[in-house]
Amino acid sequence: MKGISNIPILMFLPIVFFIFLVGAFYVGLQRDDDNSLPSVLIGELAPNITKNELYSGSEVTPELMKSPGIKLVNFWASWCPPCRAEHEKLLEIAESGTVIFGVNIKDDKENALSYLQRYGNPFQAVSYDPDGRTAIDWGVTAPPETFIINNEGEVLFRFAGPLVGQDYLSRFLPAYDSALSKE
Repeated sequence: MKGISNIPILMFLPIVFFIFLVGAFYVGLQRDDDNSLPSVLIGELAPNITKNELYSGSEVTPELMKSPGIKLVNFWASWCPPCRAEHEKLLEIAESGTVIFGVNIKDDKENALSYLQRYGNPFQAVSYDPDGRTAIDWGVTAPPETFIINNEGEVLFRFAGPLVGQDYLSRFLPAYDSALSKE
């Protein structure tokens, strides 16, 4: 008669892995807001933005980031379908008087310029980040992402995804309105 000591320990590895996986899923489901991505930048000064201009005179400088009023920094690309979906909203926000700085990431410069010429340019200044280094510094996971910045250059809010639909209305707009009311 063979005892339990003869059972190879490797037989228990799949069971242990399964229990760990179930625990990880359970913890993930317990998050307060499963639609938000935390950002270490909230409450911090916004990182510098690349000095590469998309077109002449469009550099996003540290001085612009600290100019009076609430500003938005929008990371976008011409190849990005969600960026196209939010473009009308960006034009609308810019028309209302809010300053929007753009950071074009991992894009072909000519395609980006053509896109803005064809669909309109909501950006007061646009930096060009072909390698995505600035996006990494800001913690951008994928375009589009929009950050709300106060007049001291501090990051107030991060919104991952396009500025459209219910998510825009229930998450971005309240944060934006709150920032404007504190101005």
